[in-house]
Amino acid sequence: MKKSLLSKAQGSDAIQKTATNASKNKQRLLLLASRGIISSFRHLMNDLNLLLPHSKKESKWDSKGHLTSLNELCELCNTNNCLFFETRKKELYWWLSKTPNGPSVKFNVLNVFNMSELKLTGNCLKGSRAILSFDAGFDSEPFLKLTKEILTQTFGTPTTSRKKKPFFDHVFTFTWADGRIWFRNYQIIQDPTEADKMSLEEIGPRFVLQIVRIFDGSFGGSTIYENSEFKTAQQKRIMARVSASAGYKQRQNAIASRQEKLIQNQLPKDPLEDIFKS
Repeated sequence: MKKSLLSKAQGSDAIQKTATNASKNKQRLLLLASRGIISSFRHLMNDLNLLLPHSKKESKWDSKGHLTSLNELCELCNTNNCLFFETRKKELYWWLSKTPNGPSVKFNVLNVFNMSELKLTGNCLKGSRAILSFDAGFDSEPFLKLTKEILTQTFGTPTTSRKKKPFFDHVFTFTWADGRIWFRNYQIIQDPTEADKMSLEEIGPRFVLQIVRIFDGSFGGSTIYENSEFKTAQQKRIMARVSASAGYKQRQNAIASRQEKLIQNQLPKDPLEDIFKS
């Protein structure tokens, strides 16, 4: 009887342990970049590696290979999230992927400012956890809800991380405005005279994310959402050339029409024009 009661108690304890372990956040992030990345983007990756204690940085990845092979690298590094920096003609693209089954989001990163460039007064302790703050606009569309969940699992520091500190002293803000995601990082400053009074000081870095496409798999698969308003830098240059050539053609047509009007409006020749020349 005692053995049966003991086995039941041990079984209930095991169930409780598995339940608590399942409820824990065990997100681990792998940071890596493609070859040919410029210095400002590399500094941004180093800033994120310092701000995210659950991240692990790897060496550069050869962009000639297929991106799905990054799932094997994440499995070897024992990570279930991947943030891949891909550069194409001095443009930065982010791949946020849940390995190995997905989904994944591809972003175009704009207006990058590193922590060393901004010279801001804010500061936070290395390894401290961040509070994630999302704009109400993320609940307006289904693709924004999915993007919010992926950003939460990528930037949210789990309690099981060995490098983390057991307190929060800064805030990651994600704001949806003008069809883009604006990222800011603020330090929480508490007034020593008043315990309830707090203020925010920006730390950095700053960047803007524009969603390019969302896939149902990890680094590929069928397209869930595609941003029709996204234009690459090459497409923008082509559109600028086309608009410039259209302006030149319009000016030439205006000059030609003006000359035609002058010809049509000429006065008839005066027969007495040459009478006094002799």
